[in-house]
Amino acid sequence: MTNNDRTNTTPEFAGLPICEFAFPGPLRDQLVAAILDGSKTSTTATLIEFEVEQEELPRVGVREVVVDSDGCGVAVIEMTEVRMARLADVDLQHAIDEGEGFTTVAQWRAGHEDFWHSPDMRAAMKDPEFTVDDTTMLVLQRFKVTARLPLR
Repeated sequence: MTNNDRTNTTPEFAGLPICEFAFPGPLRDQLVAAILDGSKTSTTATLIEFEVEQEELPRVGVREVVVDSDGCGVAVIEMTEVRMARLADVDLQHAIDEGEGFTTVAQWRAGHEDFWHSPDMRAAMKDPEFTVDDTTMLVLQRFKVTARLPLR
């Protein structure tokens, strides 16, 4: 997800929105590493997350600064594709391109349901009973790294 806090970005990219993958900690570290090594080129969010966080939907061509668990900018990504799909309709290529080692859609879905049903996510959604099902609308995004930022 994205927010408008600007944390430790270089002056050249200071005006770009911040892109946070997962919550700070081991999962974010894994996802950021996958972005930096090129194995992660897609990501998924529930449509309702954008509504709850009062964020605009991503658009093709938008650039964002990816931050690590310490809030330091590590890369700039550019959205190359944004599409909506029901959870039941996520395709294998999207699952593989998330860079988390999934080899089937069922593995991808199980991993994402664990995340979406986690206490952290339910707190972020302000709904202790938040769940997803086949009909949950998702925002599927593809991106490319356009710059790597110096590590601090």
